[in-house]
Amino acid sequence: MDMNRDAPLVAAGIAVWDLVERHTGHVGYKGGAKADKLQATPPVVDCSGWTALLLATGMQAANAVAGTERFNAADLAAIHTWSDRMIEVLGSWSGTTLEGDHISLDTLPPYATIGLQQGGGAWATNHPRPRGITHVVQIVRHPSSDAAFVSEAQGWAEPYGLRLLPLADWLQLTQPYLRTGKAWAVDPFAMLNPSKLRTA
Repeated sequence: MDMNRDAPLVAAGIAVWDLVERHTGHVGYKGGAKADKLQATPPVVDCSGWTALLLATGMQAANAVAGTERFNAADLAAIHTWSDRMIEVLGSWSGTTLEGDHISLDTLPPYATIGLQQGGGAWATNHPRPRGITHVVQIVRHPSSDAAFVSEAQGWAEPYGLRLLPLADWLQLTQPYLRTGKAWAVDPFAMLNPSKLRTA
């Protein structure tokens, strides 16, 4: 990694990890609860609320060290949305989306966001969901070891609430969902690539 060129991505990763360390194991799950509910008693959040907070925090940290605004106010607003729409927005930024069994340890971007079609009942009709995505998770990395983990707000599998799993373990557990038309992965920090600098 070129530390000068990649300083914004490094900063993003550290900021995201700090949030994960602060809240994992201390926050429950509640559908429809966004980042503001982390201040509730007891604190709760849902999958898209948590992922949006991680991404916004990382993007703001990247901006702070980039010397230019890589993510603008409209970008930050666009990720505060439901899971299906979030994957659509992030995919449009990167121009690349991995699908189904193309999602693996070897193919995932370092900080991929992954959307899954996992059902969800009547609440899943509350927004347009062309892909049927009802769960979204975020890859995070330990700043010292660079080990990859998945951070997610989980309401259907133990432990409930915010949990952190090694990426390899999460992929194994999630294997039944990693099929074409069931899972998609995108690179939320693609705009930190020098080839994607905005010209206007």
